[in-house]
Amino acid sequence: MDAKTLRSKTEKGLRAELQDALVHLKQLQFSASSNQLKNVREIRKTKKIIARIRTLLVK
Repeated sequence: MDAKTLRSKTEKGLRAELQDALVHLKQLQFSASSNQLKNVREIRKTKKIIARIRTLLVK
């Protein structure tokens, strides 16, 4: 998800996206800890998305 798409969303939409991303991150971390996750780079991507959303919510 790019910044342009995120900027077009409302605050309520951003908060919903943030919740979804946090849940997704927890699932990825659980999968990584049990050696089921093949693409660990997905964790980094999800963290960056969360940071982008939080940055936009502060503005």
